[in-house]
Amino acid sequence: MDRKHFLLSLLPLGLSFHTRADFSEEGLNLILPKPKKKKIGIIGLDSTHSIAFTKAINTASADSLYGQFSVVAAYPYGSKTIALSAERIPKITAEIQQYGVSVVSSIAQLLKQVDYVLLETNDGNLHLQQALEVLRARKPLFIDKPIANSYTDALKIFEAARKYGCPVFSSSSLRYIVGLQELDKSKVVGADVYSPAVTDPSHKDLYWYGIHAVEMLFALMGSGCITVRTVQERGTSMYIGQWEDGRIASVRGIREGKDDFGGTVFLKDQIVHLGQFMGYGPLLDRILPFFQTGQSPVDERETLAICAFIDAAEESKLNGGAPVKLQKLDKLGG
Repeated sequence: MDRKHFLLSLLPLGLSFHTRADFSEEGLNLILPKPKKKKIGIIGLDSTHSIAFTKAINTASADSLYGQFSVVAAYPYGSKTIALSAERIPKITAEIQQYGVSVVSSIAQLLKQVDYVLLETNDGNLHLQQALEVLRARKPLFIDKPIANSYTDALKIFEAARKYGCPVFSSSSLRYIVGLQELDKSKVVGADVYSPAVTDPSHKDLYWYGIHAVEMLFALMGSGCITVRTVQERGTSMYIGQWEDGRIASVRGIREGKDDFGGTVFLKDQIVHLGQFMGYGPLLDRILPFFQTGQSPVDERETLAICAFIDAAEESKLNGGAPVKLQKLDKLGG
């Protein structure tokens, strides 16, 4: 039954209309209440992703998927110790308020106002502590890259999500680089991917920025990597992984020269070059349905495998490039 006929059906119940204009689309919009938007909160205003997501959602047309949501509150911290974060937080705080977002003084205060949470804190060391507060409140949670600064913390996040029955999802936006999702992963025999890989002393090397390339690699190859070795030079690092089925794949982390994202994928019947990074829209297109359904588009074991790869790559670097076995993923069960 359409809107007009629904309203007409209410006439016998005492609902009356005084003019024919009441049956216009404009009149019906005045009579029927507008659907309430689902409320999103953001933790961490030290990431440019916070503004990108807020702008996309809060300026969307009402009849779109994005228009069903609204970012209503944000807790700015975020790291209080990393220089880049200290520089960004005041600027992003001022900017996000222009989109109607209330800035609150604690995560507890934020959780009282929202249905879902975007954890955007740039510092992966804080993610476990902040995520636990959200998971205990049973608010579906998206954790931006990195999920943590260690496999151990990432595992604790997933264990807590199970304990509290709260959905959680983590991903880099580069998982959705042009051309990657369309590939038949069963045909992938190897891959060489690259991304900028600037580092920060607060994080193991690949967690800070190179995780974008690692995310692409595991989206292509799957979670079965068993060893990794790191070749470290001043301007770049190479990370060569071996999978349990004998396949080889690599990450090139760029620290000097031109920055870009991409890669070459070797399939059984062709060689494919990945396309351009198209911003954060493709990731947000997965986050919002995740909030609605509670179903993560990325398997938790794959996210843990990414963390295991980064931990092992760091150990290999410290050991002069010796191959290092990855942490087994059997603790989570399943």
